[in-house]
Amino acid sequence: MALFLMAVAISSPVLAQDGALKRLDSGVDAAAWEAVGRLDIGGTGFCTGTLIAPRLVLTAAHCLFDSSTRERIDHGEVTFLAGWRNGRAGAYRKIRRAVVHPDYVFDGQVSSERVRNDLALLELERPIQNTTIQPFGTTARPRAGDSVGVVSYARDRSEAPSLQEVCTVLAQQEGVLVTSCSVDFGSSGAPIFSIENGVAQIVSVVSAKAEVNGDAVSLGTALGAPLALLQAELVAGKGVFLEASPTSRRIIVGQTTNQTGAKFVRP
Repeated sequence: MALFLMAVAISSPVLAQDGALKRLDSGVDAAAWEAVGRLDIGGTGFCTGTLIAPRLVLTAAHCLFDSSTRERIDHGEVTFLAGWRNGRAGAYRKIRRAVVHPDYVFDGQVSSERVRNDLALLELERPIQNTTIQPFGTTARPRAGDSVGVVSYARDRSEAPSLQEVCTVLAQQEGVLVTSCSVDFGSSGAPIFSIENGVAQIVSVVSAKAEVNGDAVSLGTALGAPLALLQAELVAGKGVFLEASPTSRRIIVGQTTNQTGAKFVRP
């Protein structure tokens, strides 16, 4: 997860209306959000991902890159833990294929262009067909002033997801959704929801956190056409992992330091 400054005019009263984070420790609290899961990356880092079809998980592209080498990691080292909560998951799946937005550049400057292309789609080895884990649909991006919510894991709440049921869309800037939602390292890839008539649909994916006029905000990437493009690439047979160059370091289970782009601010 990256951190940078943006010039967006917002007011403190908007932020004050936001709801607090609620940790989803019980099965009752978490029941509606079981399709949100933790993506364990090589045993050393994690992101958040969401089931949008029995075999497809949506997340941020930078979760699939090693921050030291700036190379793609082997997605075979990634595990999706659907509904992970206090040591147990509703389903465990390895990743068969993964595609990232073709215009995403991990080693580029942190910018609106990088954030709006920060999207990846993972195909699971086997579909999750569980009546308690229902994939979420996606919908168009909300407008400035609309209420949204976010479900995410983070470094200080990695063992159970947390729900912020009400946060606010502050702006749309150069294809980036700026919200007041509370995110932290590990929240990368978390779904941002609109909730209408009791139905939650994904409108964006958390890419980074930023500061606007001294206030912490989150930045989300677009869905719509970018998601359709990734789906088409999977249909075309893309997404098979290609080995990195011999000089690239691979993530190894048991490493004590995090070398993925998932949790730490990149200088």
